[in-house]
Amino acid sequence: MKVLLVNGSPRKNGNTMRALQEVAATLEKEGLETEIVWIGNKPVRGCVACFQCMNKELGKCVFADDVANGIIEKLKDSDGIVIGAPVYYGQPNGAFLAVWQRVCVAGRQHVRCKPAASVAVCRRGGSTASYQCMNMPFEMLNCPVVTSQYWNIVFGREEGESGKDTEGMQTMRTLGRNMAWLLKNLKREDAVPRSEDEPWQPMHFIR
Repeated sequence: MKVLLVNGSPRKNGNTMRALQEVAATLEKEGLETEIVWIGNKPVRGCVACFQCMNKELGKCVFADDVANGIIEKLKDSDGIVIGAPVYYGQPNGAFLAVWQRVCVAGRQHVRCKPAASVAVCRRGGSTASYQCMNMPFEMLNCPVVTSQYWNIVFGREEGESGKDTEGMQTMRTLGRNMAWLLKNLKREDAVPRSEDEPWQPMHFIR
């Protein structure tokens, strides 16, 4: 079993990476394979709602000049997902949201129904709002949201400082154990299969 962790920070080895490394180390202790992919710090595109990924069933985004499609490819072989992002102005940073929204539209079949978790990293405030924002796509895609002993939040400002947040690091380790526990149970031979979905009944309020 494999868990893909997405580092949504423009800083490759900053506090978000430190938090995800704590989760990954715990998952590996539990016998799971992990990979941390970084979104980078180059320009990325936002979703323009062209819906070509849906209408033409491409399975990827039409914009192929950033990391989004690479993440979608990695999700195909992943059993669980952990996303992490720093908090900017009370929200997950914009580059991460731009990439992740496109991943969840174009690669939704590779996110759907997989155990998933979000990690918000901040200096002081805005963490819970960011955490809720990051979890919303998982709830729309029928993902079991993996929790911990507290909200999946870590504090730190200077690079690597989040490692000094002892409760935050414990929260990351508990998250890793909970993810491993859920995946192992879902993969058991006697696991109860999920019922089929009802046909989608979209409704708009303007008639």
